[in-house]
Amino acid sequence: MKHSYLFLVLIAFAKAYSQQTSLQLTGPQLLEKAIAYHDPEGNWKEFVGSLEIVTMMPDTEEQTSYVDINLPAKSFELISKRGDIVNEYRVFKDSATVAKMDLSKPDSIINITPEDAKRAGFMKNYYTYLYGLPMKLKDKGTVISYETERKTLNDKEYLVLRADYDPSVGSDIWFFYFDPKTYRMEAYQFYRQKEPRIKNPKTGEYILLSEEFKINGIKMPKVRVWYYNKDNKYLATDTIVD
Repeated sequence: MKHSYLFLVLIAFAKAYSQQTSLQLTGPQLLEKAIAYHDPEGNWKEFVGSLEIVTMMPDTEEQTSYVDINLPAKSFELISKRGDIVNEYRVFKDSATVAKMDLSKPDSIINITPEDAKRAGFMKNYYTYLYGLPMKLKDKGTVISYETERKTLNDKEYLVLRADYDPSVGSDIWFFYFDPKTYRMEAYQFYRQKEPRIKNPKTGEYILLSEEFKINGIKMPKVRVWYYNKDNKYLATDTIVD
């Protein structure tokens, strides 16, 4: 009986010590552990790969996106199709090309505007950022908070990392939620700024991550489900197709 009691005490002590150690991690330390989980071989910086992503939104036709990322060549390609509308964005270094088609009207011409070229750059940054997380948090202009905290989301406790950005890079405030045992990224959340470094709680979205898609030694979240912060309203689901 004494041995059983001692065993339970040791387990409780080990659990408490583990939690305390995790909580004491600094922001940079937590980031390193998360990167070690998602990109253990350090392959992201030389990433070359393709993704097929299906996006579903309420009251909207399903969209399929084909994404090609080649970081060494500084090239990006996105072909998205929703219904009969196809958009193509290609970025090579500092140049961008755009094409639009309506498959129901093959002879029609869809005008391309300067805003479309800007959107090509936006789409490149969007896909490489979200699918390059958490490795992208090492990019220049990202300010990682030294302190970490514990937060509960959907009845699970996480280690949370905060990231702010140099104004030349971005203005949103981001929070990243990691499993305290494996350091797997399972959610992230962003807010607009109410004033410098102060979040506006009525803005932004949170994204729940589930399953995994392994490519080039990197573990990416396979499913992303988006919600608004202000009212928890469902927004969309993105799924990588195997």
